[in-house]
Amino acid sequence: MNTSTPFDVPDAFAASYGANGAEARAWLAGLPRLGAGFLERWELRPDGPVAHGMASLVLPVRRADGTPAVLKLQQPREETAGVVTGLLAWRGEGIVRLLDHDEESGTQLLERLDASRPLSSVADDHAAVLILAELMARLTSVAAPEGVRPLSGVAAAMLDQAPSAVPALRDPAERRLVLTCASAVAELVGEPGDRLLHWDLHDDNVLAGEREPWLAIDPEPLAGDPGFELLPALDDRWDAVTASGDVSGTVLRRFDVLTEVVGLDRQRATGWTLGRVLQNALWDIEDGRTALEPAQVTIATTLLSRSARHP
Repeated sequence: MNTSTPFDVPDAFAASYGANGAEARAWLAGLPRLGAGFLERWELRPDGPVAHGMASLVLPVRRADGTPAVLKLQQPREETAGVVTGLLAWRGEGIVRLLDHDEESGTQLLERLDASRPLSSVADDHAAVLILAELMARLTSVAAPEGVRPLSGVAAAMLDQAPSAVPALRDPAERRLVLTCASAVAELVGEPGDRLLHWDLHDDNVLAGEREPWLAIDPEPLAGDPGFELLPALDDRWDAVTASGDVSGTVLRRFDVLTEVVGLDRQRATGWTLGRVLQNALWDIEDGRTALEPAQVTIATTLLSRSARHP
């Protein structure tokens, strides 16, 4: 560790996040100084090795009274603009508790959970899906407060982008599938919902806690229909799904557990799940890919097939 700063930025994080451009590299360069400022401002002391996700750095700390916490540093961006608003609205019910925050920098002081025990460590798939479903039900029971990004705008933008994006896919069947997903969104866009969504609720974004057995982390809050929440839970542990020998059966079992526990109309939930497949497809095409993720294709076709049998 550099003696002039309380922590060093991990090389792997610097390399991956720095690939996002000059603005990201400038933010990375200022991270140690930014972290040091908040350690002083909030009277924190480092209490373990720094960790990181895809877009944030997390430093275990102790508060002045000895309480364990984590200092989370992340570059402000559109997807995380409503994080503080969402965490304050949830008030720690089913999700990590926000202890302090700085709006300008996006820095957060959070309750410390057990990062060594994510929900993905639970071997029983049905038990893990049930835990996700119960957390999802609690989180989406909260009405989205003012200032949270609306699903209506996200959905409208996807419908605008789809026609020009689809030709980039090589497989005609995949092109037809994406257009079918867009048609499903077009039918629902007028009723986008008003619940507070996590938007990335899967078993690596749920950690064991002391206050509650399991708590969600890393939300990217959205105001909308809970059906738009299901896909990350459906394609969790995909290697295990494919190894099960009954891929469509596993997908439908997960979908049924999620919709039953959260209390969703399955037809609407199917439509919004197809919307999530559309969103991922558009992101992949924007990144230069010419084929869809196989898991997304399987989930979409499985739900469409059941929908056709039980309209």
